[in-house]
Amino acid sequence: MNNLPRVNANGHIGPVDAAQVPRYAGAATFARLPRLDQVEQADVAVVGVPFDSGVSYRPGARFGGNHVREASRLLRPYHPALDASPFENLQVADAGDMAVNPFNINEAIETVQQIALDLTEQGTKLLTLGGDHTIALPLLRAAAERAGSPVAMLHFDAHLDTWDTYFGAEYTHGTPFRRAVEEGILDTEAISHVGTRGPLYGKKDLEDDRRFGFGILTSSDVFRQGVDEVVAKLRDRIGSRPLYISVDIDVLDPAHAPGTGTPEAGGITSRELLEILRGLRGLNLVGADVVEVAPAYDHADITAVAASHVAYDLITLMGLSDEH
Repeated sequence: MNNLPRVNANGHIGPVDAAQVPRYAGAATFARLPRLDQVEQADVAVVGVPFDSGVSYRPGARFGGNHVREASRLLRPYHPALDASPFENLQVADAGDMAVNPFNINEAIETVQQIALDLTEQGTKLLTLGGDHTIALPLLRAAAERAGSPVAMLHFDAHLDTWDTYFGAEYTHGTPFRRAVEEGILDTEAISHVGTRGPLYGKKDLEDDRRFGFGILTSSDVFRQGVDEVVAKLRDRIGSRPLYISVDIDVLDPAHAPGTGTPEAGGITSRELLEILRGLRGLNLVGADVVEVAPAYDHADITAVAASHVAYDLITLMGLSDEH
């Protein structure tokens, strides 16, 4: 299996050649790329975190990473919308899954943070496949440590994820960004939610969120203002700061992503999400995640296909970060 023909370029080991090996054959690494142990050094590592012990409604995102990997078999080496060949510009490899404790959230968070630091020790950037959104906190800790400063963040999600506690628990998939602000790892001049919608517990949720420094562009804003205006606002807010992007797949309408744990009506389309991401070309993207894919609720792999393309675009953007 290690000798399968690959599309190699610029000294980088690329995906298995689909012209010689059918896409449905062989190991399901992300985009059929090599494993991390098959390359000398990776510019970007795709890593899974099969953890969903922080969810508050439907479980199952622990199986999301491999579901996205299966859907990514159809990805191709050239990205026409960005006129880029990400696997030619970068050495991208699949680092497999982190082994984290499903019964102890605090321990799991510490494990994710340490493995993220280990994987990025030589300058590698991470594209992480969740898992639930709890994992964003340790990933942000690692990103800020590697950047040497608090990082800017764009958070694509139906929900704010800045609540204080659930049942007295401080670490859940609804609290990571409140904890991140409290820990000082986010640049509060450059953080924003995109695509939020749906009912809240009270108006105080929005008041707290603004107090933390978040800007909000709701799914209605995307619809009414359009992608170009949204992108302009986000670029102005982020500037040249080191940027982390966190994508909860439930930012998409359930029509585009039914396979998730806390779906909300009225979301953005997969086309809008991809166009917004593409509009961020040239920003200093230092890390990203795609989380909350729950295959048990997916239909015809709709959610996994969307998530795989979002991950592909994020990897491509990492290769274009030097344009900033």
